[in-house]
Amino acid sequence: MQADLSPVIAATAHWLTRAYPPVGGALAAALCEVQARQAVTVAAWLRYPTAMDAALVGMAGPGGSDRLDWATGADATDRDAEDRAWRTWVDEVVASWAACLLTDPALAERAVADLAQGEHTTGSPAAFRRLLAPDATDRNAAALLRHPDLVATVAALHRGELLDRLGSDEALAA
Repeated sequence: MQADLSPVIAATAHWLTRAYPPVGGALAAALCEVQARQAVTVAAWLRYPTAMDAALVGMAGPGGSDRLDWATGADATDRDAEDRAWRTWVDEVVASWAACLLTDPALAERAVADLAQGEHTTGSPAAFRRLLAPDATDRNAAALLRHPDLVATVAALHRGELLDRLGSDEALAA
């Protein structure tokens, strides 16, 4: 099941780590990538909860990174074909939801708990430890990615939909 969404998960996590790069060396890059991938995996599984949903996004494609690039001020004019190709697999909603999860620990816990009701559950919440319980090294490595002010533009794009999906009381107030 996870393999069906793997291009979306990989591309969206890659986009997040390029937009909000790790702070430090190779270890920091690996830790930042793991945190992004865990958040994106949770977001993708929430967005595409069934095998049918995953199959449909696999056929139709997720939409690409154009709006995200615009929202973050990335320059898209000088990209080569290879750089544009992986960006077509970026899912804007998944990136937005992942940004929300990375900056709001309580929301991340609710999202992971909600996965237990879906078709994707292949592991326990412990599989998302770096998302749910980052240590100081994790937080330092992903300082930009986890900074609420820096990712606010991306998180705000679809935060309401995430809150609706999780049945949040915040969504009713908004």
